[in-house]
Amino acid sequence: MSVTDDTDDDKAGLVEAGRLLFAGSADFYAATQTLDRLPPMEGIEIAFAGRSNVGKSSLINALTGRNTLARVSHTPGRTQQLNFFKVADRMSLVDMPGYGYAAVEKAKVEAWTELIHSYLKGRANLARVFVLIDARHGLKSIDTDVLDGLDKAAVSYQVVLTKGDALKKAQVEARMAGIQAALAKRPAAFPEVILTSSRDDLGVADLRAAVARLLAERGV
Repeated sequence: MSVTDDTDDDKAGLVEAGRLLFAGSADFYAATQTLDRLPPMEGIEIAFAGRSNVGKSSLINALTGRNTLARVSHTPGRTQQLNFFKVADRMSLVDMPGYGYAAVEKAKVEAWTELIHSYLKGRANLARVFVLIDARHGLKSIDTDVLDGLDKAAVSYQVVLTKGDALKKAQVEARMAGIQAALAKRPAAFPEVILTSSRDDLGVADLRAAVARLLAERGV
């Protein structure tokens, strides 16, 4: 379920382009906890950010159709570095450390936060950040802090709701409307909001289509 101005024919074409894109290869190729060890900037990068335990790794696996590409853990805070995955030799997906998990040592949280902010501000080939929000809880203050930072840095981002299977239709509609209203005044926010669930592949085709559209706009 998504919000978009595309015609039915446009959307069908993007869905197919997305399917073909993610039917190709997808491989891990780099990881770092420090800026000085970032891989060279080659091609387009698309990053995934969100609170710890929001389901980033599960969604990346669903997106690429590979159950073990990104490491999934039921323990919040396990992703402690930037993980890079090459998709079809056309772009890179970046799995970022989750933010907001208070049980992790304060110094470690501060180090992750600095790594995230520095990467987002300094990566010239970063085309978009998908900010994952738990559909059950909506935008929290820690999420809006991240959105504020992306707006300030003029980094394009798009909100993706995860765990959408946990809500009833009326709840989904209310949540989507509320987030759309919150994003309307944000300069770096992409207007389309995508509802997903990695458990039943809800919205995965829409997310693939959004990536395909982004690549097409960039001429990749």
